[in-house]
Amino acid sequence: MSALPTTGREWHLVARPQGWPTPADFALREAPVAEPGEGQILVRNIHFSVDPYMRGRMSTAKSYVEPFELDKPMQGGAVGEVIASNAEGFEVGDHALHFLGWREYATVNAKTAVKVDSETAPLSTYLGVLGMPGLTAYAGLLRVADFKEGDAVFVSGAAGAVGGQVGQIAKLKGASRVIGSAGSDEKVKVLLEEYGFDAAFNYKNGPVKDQLKEAAPDGIDVYFDNVGGDHLEAAIAALNLHGRIAVCGMISQYNATEPTPAPRNLAQIIAKRFRMEGLLVGDHYDLQPKFVEEVSAWVRSGELKYRETFVEGIENGVEAFLGLLRGENTGKMVVSLPA
Repeated sequence: MSALPTTGREWHLVARPQGWPTPADFALREAPVAEPGEGQILVRNIHFSVDPYMRGRMSTAKSYVEPFELDKPMQGGAVGEVIASNAEGFEVGDHALHFLGWREYATVNAKTAVKVDSETAPLSTYLGVLGMPGLTAYAGLLRVADFKEGDAVFVSGAAGAVGGQVGQIAKLKGASRVIGSAGSDEKVKVLLEEYGFDAAFNYKNGPVKDQLKEAAPDGIDVYFDNVGGDHLEAAIAALNLHGRIAVCGMISQYNATEPTPAPRNLAQIIAKRFRMEGLLVGDHYDLQPKFVEEVSAWVRSGELKYRETFVEGIENGVEAFLGLLRGENTGKMVVSLPA
């Protein structure tokens, strides 16, 4: 057996970003790697996740999750190979999903890790289509938005890891029409030709309200919001009576330094009696077994398509995150660490 690593590189947040984060807010540092104690495993990370919610953890504003500590390794989803184990249920060579990403090696409490099978699906999918973003899409559409067969559904950020899955699940569950917005003509093409959306538009090509009205002439019943701002306002205008809005994210506002205006037409909630509810995936882990069973079957059959955007090398981790905020990914953005 080869000797265990004594040091590894990890990304630290060194300053709280004001507005858009910059590379100067982060530092890649060499740090000691701890041998696993009782109940722990040592994992060599193969892939780690960068996600929009991480922007919120970089500020000290009160939120649903603790902020990243300065000069400490950042956290996030990761999947890797167990290279040492001092815990029941994990052996060297197993693969584990855990929450200590942004680093090459992670000493993890085994009870917070999940063993995953690389034979069932590629390891990276446990960070995306079969992972937290996938469950977010599944729970947000089917439970929070109370999707019903025949509903017309609009998804913003529809080419992202969550949005692309929302639209496809809606189609598989019998939506009458699925509309998506994205930030490039190339992404729109993916939505229409690969993911099977009925209509899609590039929000940079004109007012969202006008493009949505054209794409959904009979209105919408469900809006899955990843963007906020003008998309939310447009969706409210298009909502039919008793429509539902699941608010997953508001990426258009994450880097704002001034308060952003609320939708100017929120008063329509009275006449239309629509319901709007925030969505945190942590409230819905009871759906995990059903989600994995149903979605993995769709993935295996080819009924549900997914995209991944890979960035190679831990040294490019921050650039991958900044690229995500700029919308440079199609599907899940993943940082891969070569062996």
